[in-house]
Formats: sequence, structure tokens, C-alpha cells
Amino acid sequence: MKNNKQLLGYIYAISAAIIWGVSGNFGQFLFQERAMSIEWLVVIRLLISGVLLLAFSAAQKKNDFWLIWKNKKDLFHLILFAFLGIVAVQYTYFAAIKHSNAATATVLQYVGPVLIAVYLAIVNKKLPNPKQSLAIFLAIAGTFLLVTHGSVKTLSISTAGLVWGLLSACALAYYTVKPVRLLNKYPSALVIGWGMTIGGIGFSFVHAPWKVSGVWDSYTWAFTVFIIVLGSLISFYIYLSAVKMIGAQTTSLLASAEPLSATVMAVFWLNVPFVFMDWLGTICIVITILLLARGDRKGVWKIPGVLRPGIKS
Repeated sequence: MKNNKQLLGYIYAISAAIIWGVSGNFGQFLFQERAMSIEWLVVIRLLISGVLLLAFSAAQKKNDFWLIWKNKKDLFHLILFAFLGIVAVQYTYFAAIKHSNAATATVLQYVGPVLIAVYLAIVNKKLPNPKQSLAIFLAIAGTFLLVTHGSVKTLSISTAGLVWGLLSACALAYYTVKPVRLLNKYPSALVIGWGMTIGGIGFSFVHAPWKVSGVWDSYTWAFTVFIIVLGSLISFYIYLSAVKMIGAQTTSLLASAEPLSATVMAVFWLNVPFVFMDWLGTICIVITILLLARGDRKGVWKIPGVLRPGIKS
């Protein structure tokens, strides 16, 4: 019975990673092949996913539903998290996809955990240990190979793609660190649900959700529904289920398959050219994630997983 539960946990964790990778590729298709605007996809995803997560949270713990609104300090931090975390990570990630491709954008975003490691080293006034130092080196090397193919004279992706990708990594780092206190006090679905809903309402003033863009056909409908429902609510649920079944550390390690799944799909489905240097850079960054995740013994790494931008949130 225990082995069956563990196996199901492994399946859930890997499935969440694959769903996130697929969502990124579907986003690339919608932006580049169906002329959908980033702003519309971000606002509609935030609003629908936020409401669905709040409904899920209300069904789980009805008494906690409005609790976060009763504490002004927590509400202030929730609003900051909503705009500087959730909205920022969604928009920068999709912008990076539009200006490069899903594979490159996803891999660049995974530089975020390294930024967290550097931030924690500065805050704690403690130099990174050898494993963290190796992870930082590999992240820098992987990013260099991915965006230059080893040449300091040229970029292998557009400048806009590089800038949005690095901003996405910064947004992910903030998005991961900022809500720690809230997550320790309130259910994850409640924090993320309110954050997405608040962010979606605020972003509606940037782009109204009823101003639909793009060319709509069966593919557009199917991929949009996938990104909103499977890429947010379902992936969130199965990831949390995996955390309960096999633990946060193991789940986060398995979820690091996201950049690989995004890359494989981009290459074989969208025909994104990925040369040896791209694969080498991707592998370096994936190893970085594994090093940092395995080095954590306090469950901290459940936060990047639970709050994956693939949820995105």
C-alpha cells in the first residue's frame, strides 16, 4: 500500500512538471501562431485560475476563507505578492516565450533559485557552501551557453528574449521568497487564489479581459483552456498531493523535469532549433536545480514547487 502511494506521488510530481512544460509551449503557439496578446492571456488566466483556486479553498476550509483580509499587515503583503510576484512572474515569463521560445524562457526562469541562494547568503551574511557555489557557477555557465552558444560576440536569442527571461528569473525569486510568512499562516490555495484574483483585477485596468485578441479556432480554444485549467488548478492540486505523499524535497526534485519537458516538446512539436550548446546550457541549469534542491533539509524547496510559475503561479 505504501509503495503504491509513493508511486502515485512520483507520477503526480512528474505529471505536474510535464503539464507546466506543455503549458509554456502552448503559450508560444498562441503568441506566435494565433497572434494572442500576452496581456489578455495573463489577465484571463489570473482571474479564472484565481476564482477556481478560491472555490477549491472554500470547499476545503470555509472558516479560513476571509481570515487573511482581517489582518491589515498580511493583506498588505498579499497585495505586494499579487502584483510584484504573481503578475510579474506571469507577464515576464510569457513575454520571454513570445520573444524567444518556451524552452529558452523556461530554462532561463530556473535561474531564479540561484538568485534566491545568493540573496539568502547575503541576508544571512554567510558565504555559499561548496555545493551552492557549484550551483551558482553552473547556472551562470548554463545561461551563458544558452544565450551566446559560447561566443561573447553574439547572442543566440533576441535581446528582448534575454531581458525578459532574466526578469522572469528575478520575478520568480521574489515570488518564491515573499509569501513565506503568509504560507506558514494560511493555506497555500487561499494565498495563491487571493493573490491571483487581486492581481487579475488590478491587471484588468491594464488590459480589460473582454478585449479578446488573436485568431480563434479549435486549437486556440483547446490550448487556452489547457493553460488556464490544467496548467493552474490541476497542476497545483496534483503537486500538493505529491508533496503530501512523497515529501517536498523529492517532489521538487522530480518537478525540475519541467525545463526538460518544455525543451523536448519545443524541439519536436514547434520545431524550435536547439543545438548542442543549448542542450549543454539546459543540462547545466537542471543540475543547478538538483543541487540546490537536494541541499535543502528544511523543506524550504516546497515553496518554489508549490508556487511554480507554471501554476504560474
